[in-house]
Amino acid sequence: MSGLGGGLDGAWARRWAEAIAEGVADRKAELTALDRAIGDGDHGENLDRGFQAVLGKLESLEEGATPGAVLKLVATTLISTVGGASGPLYGTAFLKASVAAGERESLDAAALVEVLTAARDGIVARGKAELGDKTMVDAWTPAVDAAAAAGDDVEAVLDAAASAAEAGAAATEPLIAHKGRASYLGERAQGHRDPGSESTALMLRAAAAVA
Repeated sequence: MSGLGGGLDGAWARRWAEAIAEGVADRKAELTALDRAIGDGDHGENLDRGFQAVLGKLESLEEGATPGAVLKLVATTLISTVGGASGPLYGTAFLKASVAAGERESLDAAALVEVLTAARDGIVARGKAELGDKTMVDAWTPAVDAAAAAGDDVEAVLDAAASAAEAGAAATEPLIAHKGRASYLGERAQGHRDPGSESTALMLRAAAAVA
């Protein structure tokens, strides 16, 4: 289902956005429960609202839109519709990803790694979090590292990124948070998975599932 020359085209980017929307809707209660334990309790609701808005905006894109154009639409929609910390963070991630994608009609493995790296770097710059702080960076950074080591096949790159993100999300459970509302809980945040890392894993698994 990949696009031109074995790459991932704009149709894939659309499918990715649609798959995220479906996944977030299905797991909204779970994401909210994770956030209720150590945060504001609105992560699932906020993301669901944002990606339902994305679904509506996708209809306005022309048929041959590039991956970068789709990613930019996702970014601007999330920034304008999602509250809390996740809107600006994910909005920045998709915006930086769209810049990395540029005007390319399709993304090969190397370009895909650039896109994922740009997304992660955008989150780090915006949230000032580092690996081990119990944030979505704990899913994004291992995902980027795994993607970079996965070779030249786009499906392998995405699968490696998703698997690493899932492992990274699970690894946040014993951590003490150093950023966000969870940081106020100190050791009481231990034993709870970071909701942003879990939604990151969901998004990257969605990307792999529709490639």
